[in-house]
Amino acid sequence: MLYLLGIPCRRGTGWLYMDTILIIEDSEDINLMLAQALADAGYRVESCYTGTDGLKAIKENGYDLILLDIMLPYKSGDELLRELRTFSQVPVIIISAKDMVGTKIDLLKLGADDYITKPFDLGEVAARVESNLRRSRKQLHEGAVLRYKDLALDDRTKRAAVNNAELELTVKEYHILELLLRHRDKVFTKANLYETVWQEDYLGDDNTIKTHVSNLRNKLKRANPHEEYIETVWGLGYRLYKL
Repeated sequence: MLYLLGIPCRRGTGWLYMDTILIIEDSEDINLMLAQALADAGYRVESCYTGTDGLKAIKENGYDLILLDIMLPYKSGDELLRELRTFSQVPVIIISAKDMVGTKIDLLKLGADDYITKPFDLGEVAARVESNLRRSRKQLHEGAVLRYKDLALDDRTKRAAVNNAELELTVKEYHILELLLRHRDKVFTKANLYETVWQEDYLGDDNTIKTHVSNLRNKLKRANPHEEYIETVWGLGYRLYKL
């Protein structure tokens, strides 16, 4: 269930990609209540109702944060969290009726970032979501060198290199590559890329994005002909190949 379109939103003077929250909660009423509250707070929201569907969605899409119930059909929340942490460090907030200290400690040790006990206040949930997203963004930006396979992008010097051989990128190519590296699980539509990188309204000019992505791919291919970096997700857009 999708509550907001995945489009860039304007905050202050710049364009930012809208944060995407996945809610995995089997109670339809609670799931809907959370989704509406977070959509009202300006987030793009998707919902799943079982552990297996939640894990499938995580593997197929990129999310900025996950709200996770523990008592889920088919695959419990703690099982999902344990498996999730083998391939992703996306922030996870547990929402559960279990309020025993031991349970909270066990889940935090498994890799949860926060824990909210039912019943909860929607304002507190929104505040916790923003706090965890802010911390996640800070950690991401503190790592000035972004790495993927043999590719390294230095945010301080604005340079990119493959196997320590510097790439000669245009400003737009650099920003496209940086966006994909910072959100490596996300699929970016042409509109997402254009409005985030060019900071202008997207009017349906596919050629501009196609040309820049093609040139970027060619430069990466020349640097390492044996590796693939940018994947086209047909009908959707672009992302980095999943490791």
